[in-house]
Amino acid sequence: MNEDIKNLILQKIESYNTIIISRHIRPDGDAVGSTKGLTKILRDTYPQKQIYLVDEDFSDYLSFCGGEDTVPDDIYRNALQIVIDTGTKKRISNTNFKKAREIIKIDHHIEADPYGDINWVEDFRSSACEMIADFYVTHKNRLKISAEAATYIYMGMVTDSGRFQFEGVTGETMRLAGAMLDCGIDLEKLYANLYSEKFEAFRFKSYVYDNIRITENGVAYIYLDQATQERFGLSFEEASSVVGELSGIRGSLIWVAFIYNSKKENIRVRLRSRFLGINDLAIKYHGGGHNMAAGATAYSEEEMYRLIRDADTLLGEYKATHEGWL
Repeated sequence: MNEDIKNLILQKIESYNTIIISRHIRPDGDAVGSTKGLTKILRDTYPQKQIYLVDEDFSDYLSFCGGEDTVPDDIYRNALQIVIDTGTKKRISNTNFKKAREIIKIDHHIEADPYGDINWVEDFRSSACEMIADFYVTHKNRLKISAEAATYIYMGMVTDSGRFQFEGVTGETMRLAGAMLDCGIDLEKLYANLYSEKFEAFRFKSYVYDNIRITENGVAYIYLDQATQERFGLSFEEASSVVGELSGIRGSLIWVAFIYNSKKENIRVRLRSRFLGINDLAIKYHGGGHNMAAGATAYSEEEMYRLIRDADTLLGEYKATHEGWL
């Protein structure tokens, strides 16, 4: 699949002595896994090259994966920049990326901003890590992979697919995940890092379950204001993960988490759905992403409630014209 562009990307990698890899702001497991996984593969395969992972944002949740690099500005002049899991330029967590000689974009979001000189975009993939796994498997006779690199890649596949539950998971996804597992991943250690929680987190979940609201047509939502985040000692990233607690409510096919962002004085929105798409709704509210998983921004509580009403209307129309939903 897309053999020509994968071959072209490998040719570009082999033609450069300096390669810089970056991802998106507010990095999640897929962004961290794909960039750290590819970085490790390339360092192991081409020890003579200068290969850097540059990221200006950080994830406390994924701190067990280690840190990134700092490089001087002048190194970009003769460098190849690879940006992974980032749909638009404004979300790239590297303000110097444009200084590179050439840019390669590797992404699985709906195409909105083809900012690369080479753009490898497959929006049907469950994760960017699935694409990196595919890139490795395609060129496994020329690339080297370690258990460490495979762990990063598998981590992103697991987290971005909701443990292989979400839209986009296919037989190919599972075959590529199996190829990573064959490299010697310590699953028990990985899952302990990803899914074990502090006791305080359980108190927060109790609060969430008490404060979920459901609209007339079944949109589940919650708003975490600044006071609530401070009450439970939540980082912005931890607060944002609450959207996962809203899933699984029978009859609720859209669920939304609103998180006040004190740094930008706006409300960050995380949208998820089952059976019907919500990306157009996210785009209407200054965001976008995938068909059934997207992000948006509300610039006031009034705009937040408009989004809720629009989501409720969307869900009501879907239920009126479709059967078989739960």
